[in-house]
Amino acid sequence: MTIANEALAVPLGDPAGIGPEIVARAWEGRRAGSLPPFFAIGGRRALEAVWGGPVRVVDEPGDAGAIFDEALPLLDLGGAEPVEPGRPSMEGAYLALRALEIGVGLARSGAAAGVVTGPVSKAALYAVGFVHPGQTEFIAEACGVAAANAAMMLAGPSLRAVPATVHLPLAQVPGALTTELLLAKARVVLRGLARDFGVPAPRLAVAGLNPHAGEDGALGTEERDVIRPAIDVLRAEGHDVVGPLSADTMFHERARARYDAALCMYHDQALIPLKALHFDEGVNVTLGLPIVRTSPDHGTAFALAGKGEASPGAIIAAIRTAGECAAHRYAAAAAA
Repeated sequence: MTIANEALAVPLGDPAGIGPEIVARAWEGRRAGSLPPFFAIGGRRALEAVWGGPVRVVDEPGDAGAIFDEALPLLDLGGAEPVEPGRPSMEGAYLALRALEIGVGLARSGAAAGVVTGPVSKAALYAVGFVHPGQTEFIAEACGVAAANAAMMLAGPSLRAVPATVHLPLAQVPGALTTELLLAKARVVLRGLARDFGVPAPRLAVAGLNPHAGEDGALGTEERDVIRPAIDVLRAEGHDVVGPLSADTMFHERARARYDAALCMYHDQALIPLKALHFDEGVNVTLGLPIVRTSPDHGTAFALAGKGEASPGAIIAAIRTAGECAAHRYAAAAAA
């Protein structure tokens, strides 16, 4: 499978976190991991603080492909202060935000095949005026997409899971769930499976909210009043959708073989099985955007930064997945 000539943009995230190291190690593993060409965005000082490998500063994203085999291409954003791994700073937060803005802009303009975002510190970003719950919401807004029309998918080799509600206290989840929300998220997932993953006839499994999917109302009524009506509408539209399913029986191996993605009701219902199965390979894929966006499913891990202990597995998986999604989109556009 081939993609357009553009390389993927990879903002390094917080320069004091593990982002610079794992991106550099992903470049080291580019051949073994069969990774598509990519270029880093951030400060050269952050890379040099944790890695002694070859870095080549590029002026244009289009130059990255030609040097990718020899050195890690970098759009260098500078940075006046030395980088201390494990010690976040205001300047580092500004640098991370600028790298994110540039990466998204390059993907939107077509100068990059997609964007793979490195881990950031939300606390550090909030300190410099960042007002979004996370990078996903920022990117959706930058792309002109309403939050309801985007979805966070956590993808691993044997499971793709999407939480309908994300960063909410558990007590607020029942009130936040509506038939309209579930319809919007399900449609985004079904379109995303076809567009980004090349699944021609997607199969979607929908989890219940309550134990045993409510036991016909004995353990809760959300399944009857909110979830099942959404499933009925989706089926009437011709989609292959099953549920509401009891969450304690829908993630074992035989069950996972029956669907292409699981739509879950809240954050932990989706992320616990994904991380239990694929902790070092989980990829955050944002569906519903006009651009390809992925990220590793972990944070900055400041305690590991600069120690050579951080695993690059998740960023490698995120880069590979972004390349595959870009290839599917490119192939569909070429065939249209």
